[in-house]
Amino acid sequence: MALMDITVFPLDRGAKGLSGAVAELEKILDESGLDHSLHDMGTTVSGPASELFAVAEKLHNHLFSKGSERVYTVIKIDDRRDREVAIGDKVASVERKKGE
Repeated sequence: MALMDITVFPLDRGAKGLSGAVAELEKILDESGLDHSLHDMGTTVSGPASELFAVAEKLHNHLFSKGSERVYTVIKIDDRRDREVAIGDKVASVERKKGE
């Protein structure tokens, strides 16, 4: 199981804001069935690495299909093969260690 942090946005929408584009991308993630969590600077998604790469490509290409001519995508993936991971595990580990 892997975790992916992804940020996707069009560079050619100017001052129109990005929340509408983000909402469209979040709907795609809802339909994917992958566990995900929107945060202020992107979205964290969990699942098998192959599915994360596939959904990242789908999110990236979606904005082109809506008329964007330039899309910026940042992806970070942590792929653990030694144990299961889930959204929030890393934060919980840090919080436990802070309390020790």
